[in-house]
Amino acid sequence: MAPRFALYYAPEISDPLHQAASSWLGRDADSNAPCTQPSLPDITGITGDAGNYGFHATLKPPMRLRDGVTWHDLLAETIALAATIPAFDLPHLAVADLHGFLALRETEPSTNLQALADACVAGVDHLRQPPEGEEIAKRRKSQLSPVMDANLIRWGYPYVFATWYFHMTLTRRLNDAERTMWMPAAEAHFAASLAMPRRVAVISIFSQAKPGTAFVVAARVKLAE
Repeated sequence: MAPRFALYYAPEISDPLHQAASSWLGRDADSNAPCTQPSLPDITGITGDAGNYGFHATLKPPMRLRDGVTWHDLLAETIALAATIPAFDLPHLAVADLHGFLALRETEPSTNLQALADACVAGVDHLRQPPEGEEIAKRRKSQLSPVMDANLIRWGYPYVFATWYFHMTLTRRLNDAERTMWMPAAEAHFAASLAMPRRVAVISIFSQAKPGTAFVVAARVKLAE
């Protein structure tokens, strides 16, 4: 099958959050190299799915490109889009429980984050191959609201615009006992890197060569200053 591409927020390689997250997930999404994880029981099983996607917050969800559209078209469109969006400060992040998953979430709302996600969803959508019936049926098993279902049909994904929320996934879904153990472990692991201020200065394009393979950083595109 054709590769998939996504526009994500991901910390740059020089950001300590990149190193902390790569260690936690066991993989560096830039180099696709394995990383030594903290010595915690079954951390590989807890973080495996998140590690496969790479540390990120979704802006434009994974998509296949329309026939005749190339990677270079996507890169050029992303460069043009990024040039219209000024870089901005990222709100402080904290480890949070998100419907049973642990994730990094912003501690205060950010209109800049929402605007960035909205721009990415709409800005390159003309390059996207619409989802097939099987993919739509799979998404609909999640009992989507009418708004989410309309998003799925129009934009290929339910959680965009008003239903989008910033999150950087750290674990699979946890039960209560697991969450009691893993929440403080994640908070301790990320404490130093999360204490530092950071800016959203790039859009990261991730690619997946074929189903089941890991997502890797294909390019980082600078926002306007």
